[in-house]
Amino acid sequence: MPSFPLYFRIPILIIGLLLLWQGIHLFLNIPPYLLPSPYSVFIAFKDNQVLLWNSALITFNETILGLISGCGLGILLALMMSLIPFVRQWLMPIILISQSIPTFALAPLLVLWFGFGISSKVVMAMIMIFFPVTSAFFDGLTRTPAGWIELGKTMNASPLRQLLYIRIPAALPSFASGLRIAAAIAPIGAVVGEWVGASSGLGFLMQNANNRFQTDLMFAALFLLSLMTICLWGAVTIATTKLIPWAEDTREF
Repeated sequence: MPSFPLYFRIPILIIGLLLLWQGIHLFLNIPPYLLPSPYSVFIAFKDNQVLLWNSALITFNETILGLISGCGLGILLALMMSLIPFVRQWLMPIILISQSIPTFALAPLLVLWFGFGISSKVVMAMIMIFFPVTSAFFDGLTRTPAGWIELGKTMNASPLRQLLYIRIPAALPSFASGLRIAAAIAPIGAVVGEWVGASSGLGFLMQNANNRFQTDLMFAALFLLSLMTICLWGAVTIATTKLIPWAEDTREF
């Protein structure tokens, strides 16, 4: 089968979705407050572009801070569970319990504990992000080829050197997979936090637009959120491809 580059596929997909959207709107005669036309969304974006871009910048900052802190926490937890089996037995159930709690049930508590500012949104994004990073990196650390470890031992490599020069490099492809998943879901955590309690950001804007039946403005905010997610995922994918060239699964996307 022929393989088309990403810069060719994305415009074709966007144009196809817009045509499908316009066709559904025309042939089914859906009211604009239920499903606005792409042209109405474009006009709403044009008329509110300053508000939209300012809101997107706030959500982007929350997303980046949540991604950094979530990845840092995930790396730390994965290393602890890999190096200390006793910690793994007690820490893994806690991690699983943290992911079993519905996000919307936890968001009001975070707003209550951390306030309506940026902190609660960053913590929400971090909670959603750290699990795929922890799981992927821990899996990579525990699946280091035994022959590599034996080779390190024959060269009298200390446990610390085995970790730094053998186990971590071998686990980086798995870590890259977890990081790409985290980049894709990071904006969701920030937006959920903004829905529950905020005075700015794309989530706050979408909630207000929905309450006022400004569906075209809500779709414009959704478009910016989708664009942010795609760009963040693409940046992480390109970075991991360049920095981890031995990871075969990062070369095709």
